Amino acid sequence: MISAIAKGLTLGVLLSISVGPVIFSIIKQSINNGHKGGYAFIAGVSASDVALVLVCNFFTTFFQSVMNSEKLIGVVGSLFLVGMGIYFFFFKKVHIDQEGKAVIRTFRKRDYLAIFSSGFLMNMLNPSVFLFWFLVSGTIMADSKTTVHPTEYRMTVFLTCLLFNLGADILKVLLANKIRPRLTSKNIHIINRLSGLIFMGFGIALIVGILFYGDKIHS
Repeated sequence: MISAIAKGLTLGVLLSISVGPVIFSIIKQSINNGHKGGYAFIAGVSASDVALVLVCNFFTTFFQSVMNSEKLIGVVGSLFLVGMGIYFFFFKKVHIDQEGKAVIRTFRKRDYLAIFSSGFLMNMLNPSVFLFWFLVSGTIMADSKTTVHPTEYRMTVFLTCLLFNLGADILKVLLANKIRPRLTSKNIHIINRLSGLIFMGFGIALIVGILFYGDKIHS
């Protein structure tokens, strides 16, 4: 199973360093809402990854029907990113204490659930994530047919990949939480606006790609 672990680690590295809206949102959530908010967000992201892996490997018929609606899902996901970008650029407020430093809100269970849901939806509605798991699942399934224990091989690859990616996301939260006390409310406000621009940029770019170049890519 050494080859399966190696392949899982390779995929985990690729997934964890890929530049997209999720990585910026992990850092932003941790800076704005503290490490608990960051953990709630990455829990949602990880849950969506697990769901996509299960669907790709065990519910192939359903996944194929979902992929037939890839353009609709892509547009909805892109609009979701644009909407989040508008919110963080124009409306997100930074709470400060008497010393002018940003403070962490006191969260209720439903607040953490909302953060979890935002991570789940952002990852689930991202067309590039769909494409990543679709291509990876097809490749790993083909590779597993050449092994003695194909099921164990696939489980090892995906479990290694998901655990590595989760560990990398936890590290991002810890690093963001370390620099948070050094940030002023002005700096956090700038980070929020920058995140908003990134989200809007990704969303608009995805919409343009889906509507004008999607058919060319699949042809």
